[in-house]
Amino acid sequence: MSDSPPFDPPEFHPAEAYRPALPEHPRPIVLVGAGGIVRDAHLPAYRKADFPVWGIADIDIARARTLADEYGIDRVFGSAAEAIAAAPAEVVYDVALMPEHFPATLEQLPDGAAVLVQKPLGQTLADGIALRELCARKGLMAAVNTQLRFAPYVAAARQLIADGVIGELYDLEIRVQTDTPWHMFPSVFGLPRLEINMHSVHYIDLVRSFLGDPSSVSAVTVRHPEKPEIANTRSTILMRYRDRPIRVTISVNHDHAFGSGYDESFIKWEGTRGAIRAQMGLLLDYPTGGPDKLELALLAERERGWVPVPFEGSWFPDAFIGSMGAVQRFVEGSVPSLPTSVDDVLHTMAAVEAAYESEAREGVPIDITGETA
Repeated sequence: MSDSPPFDPPEFHPAEAYRPALPEHPRPIVLVGAGGIVRDAHLPAYRKADFPVWGIADIDIARARTLADEYGIDRVFGSAAEAIAAAPAEVVYDVALMPEHFPATLEQLPDGAAVLVQKPLGQTLADGIALRELCARKGLMAAVNTQLRFAPYVAAARQLIADGVIGELYDLEIRVQTDTPWHMFPSVFGLPRLEINMHSVHYIDLVRSFLGDPSSVSAVTVRHPEKPEIANTRSTILMRYRDRPIRVTISVNHDHAFGSGYDESFIKWEGTRGAIRAQMGLLLDYPTGGPDKLELALLAERERGWVPVPFEGSWFPDAFIGSMGAVQRFVEGSVPSLPTSVDDVLHTMAAVEAAYESEAREGVPIDITGETA
């Protein structure tokens, strides 16, 4: 008779904040930044959830005023400092800026404030550590907007997995093969790190939200030969879990410019009883997007094939309801933990850093002599 404990992995115990629910008493939101992601996701999400937006700030005050007029926001500011000075105490700050602007903005927040910052948590792990220390020093209730964790199809899959529907996970695959319109994101041009840090960070973070921290990370990430102004755009990432017989692969190709016939964008969980596949429609013909799908196949019902699983909403804007909602629910005390806290997402940044370090080491050299160093 074995003395080993029963198999009880973290994906069987998701945080309460992952369950779709709205805060009982939403706090007003102060948006710092009025860029494309605010226009396309933050504000549509907050309107859909009836989250009150107290004010919006941007150095391009005309851009901020345009969004304020569209969404009925009463207060517009030309800087974060002006918005922070005028804001009431009980607000949540939504800092939707590039990472290099986080330190100066967070320093200006009142001690103890609640804040949601855009991902990634800095351009490097060192940046993330400094931001974590800043938040701790000021006592900020700080989270990172790693919103894919809250996409509706992810939430539905998370619950199925927690309920044991597909048994023990032994394979988790994320595959994206699309033609990404980089011209829509001019701020990324010239960055030394792009694909993993700005995009695949979503997938590394998502894997961690199910399986916890990996034992190690391996990666290859490369640029397109005819796009010298853009850093790495294609990556393969392996996340190893030493004590589990599970394969975790992330394969992303942003340069698939050959038509839509073989575009792909999916997350697939395979287990001992069945499998779940989620199609992330947003990335198919971004920003218009294609259809979202969630399907379930059970070994005991193989004759049925892949069966659709119902869910409501999409990555944009609904996942942003979840990420802001998690902060709001934690602040009001209706959930006991904040799974996207700066302390937690720093572990995602450590995995991202490990991926880049793996790329820099260029793998294990081949030696046909059999000699050891």
